[in-house]
Amino acid sequence: MGVKVVRVIQPMQHYWKKYPMLAWAVWFLWLLTIAAIALFWQVGSIGLIDETEPLFVEASRQMVLTGNWITPYFDGEPRFDKPPLIYWLMVIAFQCFGINEFAARLPSVLSALAIVGFCFYTLQRHGEPGVSGQRSAVSGQRSAVSGQRSGSAQTSNLKPQNSPPLTPHPTAKRKQATPLTSYLSPPHLAACLGATMLLLNPNIFFWGRTGYSDMLLTACLSGSLLAFFVGYAQLDRPLSQKRWYFAFYVLMALAVLTKGPIGILLPGLIIGCFLLYVGEGRAVLRELRLLRGGLVVLVISLPWYVLVTLENGAAFIDSFFGYHNVERFTQVVNHHAGPWYFHLLVILVGFLPWSASLPAAIAHVKPLQRRYWQAQPRTQQLGLFACFWFLVVLGFFTIASTKYFSYTLPLMPAAAILVALLWADYVTQAQTRQQTGFIVSGILQVLLLLAVTVAMVYCPQWLGSDPWMPNLGLRIQQAGLSTIGAVIWGLTTIAAIGLLLWRSRWLWLTNTLGFLAFLILVGHPFLLIADAERQLPLRQLAQIVVQTQQPTEDLLMLGFKKPSLVFYTRQHVTYLDQPTAVSNYLQSQPSDRTGALIIAGMEPLRQLKPQLRQYQVISHAGVYRLIRVVRANVGLKS
Repeated sequence: MGVKVVRVIQPMQHYWKKYPMLAWAVWFLWLLTIAAIALFWQVGSIGLIDETEPLFVEASRQMVLTGNWITPYFDGEPRFDKPPLIYWLMVIAFQCFGINEFAARLPSVLSALAIVGFCFYTLQRHGEPGVSGQRSAVSGQRSAVSGQRSGSAQTSNLKPQNSPPLTPHPTAKRKQATPLTSYLSPPHLAACLGATMLLLNPNIFFWGRTGYSDMLLTACLSGSLLAFFVGYAQLDRPLSQKRWYFAFYVLMALAVLTKGPIGILLPGLIIGCFLLYVGEGRAVLRELRLLRGGLVVLVISLPWYVLVTLENGAAFIDSFFGYHNVERFTQVVNHHAGPWYFHLLVILVGFLPWSASLPAAIAHVKPLQRRYWQAQPRTQQLGLFACFWFLVVLGFFTIASTKYFSYTLPLMPAAAILVALLWADYVTQAQTRQQTGFIVSGILQVLLLLAVTVAMVYCPQWLGSDPWMPNLGLRIQQAGLSTIGAVIWGLTTIAAIGLLLWRSRWLWLTNTLGFLAFLILVGHPFLLIADAERQLPLRQLAQIVVQTQQPTEDLLMLGFKKPSLVFYTRQHVTYLDQPTAVSNYLQSQPSDRTGALIIAGMEPLRQLKPQLRQYQVISHAGVYRLIRVVRANVGLKS
């Protein structure tokens, strides 16, 4: 069979060598196809997802209407939760494509594409596996590194560019690749694997398609870390290094404009721990020129903070810095609590189906062998850098009191880099596929795929517990999505078992094809069904409100807060928690107000009825009811 594969691959390898741009075109088309499926396909076909996404989108719409780009507003109230960069990008998208869901989510889509491309670029330069794959240092860089550590030039001991590393890694002692392996290992293998893994996981699929600030933060923060490493690795090219360090500061400043102080704190912790470990702290601090870099960060990020403080005073400082930064770390806010292992579970599910390889990927880096890493040239330290990146972000948010699903999103690029380096080594080196790590990683992958298969079988029973979409599980079952999903992951599990027993380099492909099939046949149809059950009823009632509301009527939402109604009705909405508050609100209305339209669920409406002498049911959709109440008819029934 190997001979047949060679006959197929050899002509392709010939053209790759003769026309290098062909390899780039193949990888580009491959990643573009995956991005089209995972990010662009139907991104604007579902409504805004309550309860957070409409807050960002409506605040951006208000910026378009008012022209106030300093203070974000939602429903007439300042919104100090996040800095303005995500709002500004949405405003630009609105001005280009109109005010709609596609434009609102476009910044997140482009952010996901940007960080995938940056990961591809970084892995392509510094991510080749093993002795044959790891990029050897340029002779000038080797001389500089050796001179720094020994105090002498040692120019007579310089190695050719394609020579092995000076200090071989314990796991890097490989035989030369077989001809078949070389045909199956065109350039940029690790880069293509890493970019593919970063695109094909639930975290990127969800956050890269929604109008939150989290994907933009991931792009800016992760981009700053990658820019730092690319500059750090170019010791022999000072001009290029300065440019990459400048990009590092710019992207870090944009992260501050996206999320706040965390945009400086996390990169500082990650880079500081990494440099302390490899013993490059003093040298890199001189290269970074912290005073100039700090000035760049301040020039880009500080003006908005000054202007918003001048405009809002202590209200902004107390809300943004006090509540949304300090208190989120030290206390549980918005009921977002969780056990210490919360983020481990998020990574396990959010990085499916690649999360099974993460333990082996971290072990593959050998992070405890400090002397080895201190002896390596900078160009070969990407795996160690990604390991610190992953562990610092995970540790930071594990310590934080508030737990939320998106907090560990910035470590996804690091996870993809780690697993890509591992699998690139598995693909190119036959010996590694006989080692315990490969076998254990493969067994974990099979177990995880089996768990996903079982979960697909029982998911219709679990999905019926949401009171705002009680029929979701039934709709999923009627559409056959649970069965299709179970078949996809069941076949993927069987294929993984066979390839594991065969010690095949193609084991990674089962994850790729399985997840792609799942997205196409289950993921996208599921989103449409969930939208029809949860969000479409509110959009339908919003249209009816716009058509039937009298100029003298207010709009109330009872018992819950769904911000999407503000966006779709284009007006102020009053949210009331308790049915008893409705009577007080209507009786305290100004004399020119005659009543209100009220949207409520079945249970809040049942509790409200005793307070109303008379009301008119205008429409209903899903679990919601739209009623009209005249102020004269408010009060206890006789």
